[in-house]
Amino acid sequence: MVEKVRTILSDSKGARWAALIIVAFTMMMGYFITDVMSPLEVLLTKSVAQGGLGWTSDDYGFFSGSYGYINVFLLMLFFGGIILDKMGIRFTGTLACGLMVIGVCIKFFGVTHDFEGARFTIDALNFSLPMSAAVASLGFSIFGTGCEICGITVSKIITKWFTGHELALAMGIQVALARMGTAGALMGSLPIAKAFGGKVGAPVLLGTVLLIIGFLAFLVYTVMDKKLDKSVEEAEVADEAIAAGKAEETEIKDTEEAEEDEDFHFSDLKYIFTNPGFWCICLLCLLFYSGVFPFLKFATKLMIANYNVPEDLAGIIPGLIPFGTILLTPLFGSLYDRIGKGATLMLIGSIMLTAVHFIFAIHILPYWWFAVIVMITLGIAFSLVPSAMWPSVPKIIPMKTLGSAYSIIFYIQNIGLSLVPVLIGKVNGYDPTYTTSMSIFCGFGVAAVVLSLLLLAVDKKKHYGLQEANIKK
Repeated sequence: MVEKVRTILSDSKGARWAALIIVAFTMMMGYFITDVMSPLEVLLTKSVAQGGLGWTSDDYGFFSGSYGYINVFLLMLFFGGIILDKMGIRFTGTLACGLMVIGVCIKFFGVTHDFEGARFTIDALNFSLPMSAAVASLGFSIFGTGCEICGITVSKIITKWFTGHELALAMGIQVALARMGTAGALMGSLPIAKAFGGKVGAPVLLGTVLLIIGFLAFLVYTVMDKKLDKSVEEAEVADEAIAAGKAEETEIKDTEEAEEDEDFHFSDLKYIFTNPGFWCICLLCLLFYSGVFPFLKFATKLMIANYNVPEDLAGIIPGLIPFGTILLTPLFGSLYDRIGKGATLMLIGSIMLTAVHFIFAIHILPYWWFAVIVMITLGIAFSLVPSAMWPSVPKIIPMKTLGSAYSIIFYIQNIGLSLVPVLIGKVNGYDPTYTTSMSIFCGFGVAAVVLSLLLLAVDKKKHYGLQEANIKK
């Protein structure tokens, strides 16, 4: 056996954690913008005379769903994964961050410009929106394209740096910081807007500045990524020099993976599309996230309508969901790294999601303190599933097609993020008690439980290793 003397940058604990914090900060800023207007429905739907924008519940639902319209209907997220596998992390990440900044600037223009009552109308489709909602939706769609492509890029970055190390913990921390951005938006947007006289543009402007800082942070990461690639190349040369004098050629797994990462072919996609475990995770992601993110966009008004929470405080309770994940997601990720049971964690989280929405649907105990307890439960579920789901994908899909795999998952997820808010907005228009909408969310949870059980069975048959620990001793 030939002794392996290679040392690469990701073997340095300090370097890989520094890389994680930088890219996680960028995503945290992106998630702040994603939900910066979620608590503002109460202002957006006020009449212009009352200082609002005059949107209806339908208008707000269309805007909320616009995040994924370009990704879903123009397949940009799917192509983004292919671009990532073909062009690499640095190019794709920079492109994605640029799209996020452009999108949020258009969104800011939409909610701050006086369109003097103008409307965007398509007569053939009997479709009409206030011009402010139409422009804001365009910006949110462009932003959503960049944010989702950035998300798959960051997932591949973490896999690149942490494979064989604390992969689930690293992904858990990235998710936790992203949720911190969401919590900041849910808890802070409405108070900030009211502090500036009810101006919706104030928290959006703050988010724009923070996102630009996140973009600059990603540019710093690209320097580290280039150094990592260089260290891999140098280690490969060193290993080949050792192997040159030996009769038997040494196999170096990490080097092969690095080469495969640059050797993507379209034919490789068949390994994704024919993988049953991949489709279980993909559909589970769709159903689980459809039961959480669209819910958050309407949860502020739910607290006011059904739990007698004052308007000024209504955003705080939904904010408990992402805030709770800040500690719990890394904790569950570390648990997965050390003892495994990834599929089991996903099953438990799906059961909890179902229970929470069932409780909201039946309207028991209409008190703020009970709403807090239920939200904390949802926060635990929201920590369990992502902490196990995202680190499980590299166990099923090889590194060279990982970007495409994540992009397909994000694409399917965006179908829910785009269409579910539109559906819920229409439902809430005729059912202000939220019984129907919460029942829909409960149905998503039941389907997620079924898929989690199926994933357990497929893992047992295919031996993906989802129940095994991530850290290799």
